[in-house]
Amino acid sequence: MRIELVVWAGVALLLIAAEALLPGVFLLWLGFAAAAMFLILLVVDLPLVWQALTFVVLGFVSIGVYIQYFRGREKPSDHPTLNRRGEQLVGQVFVLDQAIVDGRGRVKVGDAFWPVEGPDLPVGARVRVMSAHNMALQVRDAG
Repeated sequence: MRIELVVWAGVALLLIAAEALLPGVFLLWLGFAAAAMFLILLVVDLPLVWQALTFVVLGFVSIGVYIQYFRGREKPSDHPTLNRRGEQLVGQVFVLDQAIVDGRGRVKVGDAFWPVEGPDLPVGARVRVMSAHNMALQVRDAG
C-alpha cells in the first residue's frame, strides 16, 4: 500500500475525530475532503503538490456544500432560551434587594443576585424585567 493512502486516511480520521472534540462543524467537512482525496488516490496516482491542491479545492467544495445545503436547516429549538438565563427572566416581577440608585441596583432571583438597571427606586419596590443585557436585567417599576 502506498504511503499517501495511509496518510490521507489518517488525516481524514483525525479531522473527523477532532470534530467530535471541538465545537462546530468545520473539521468534519475537511475530513470528508481528506476521505475524498484518499478515494481519488486509489484510482489516480498524483504528485504531492497536486494532492495538496486537490485537497484544498475539495475542502472549499465540501464547505461550500455545507453552507449551501445544510447550514440554517437545523430544527428550531423548542427551548430557545435554555442557556440564556437572563432572557428567561423577561416579563417576571421581582422585589428590589438593593435600591436602584443612579440607574443601578440589585434583585434576588432564587439564590442568586442579579444587577438591574432602570429608574431610581427604593428597596422593596416591585420591578418587571423588560430585557437582559450584559448580565444586567433592564427593569421598570411594576407598581
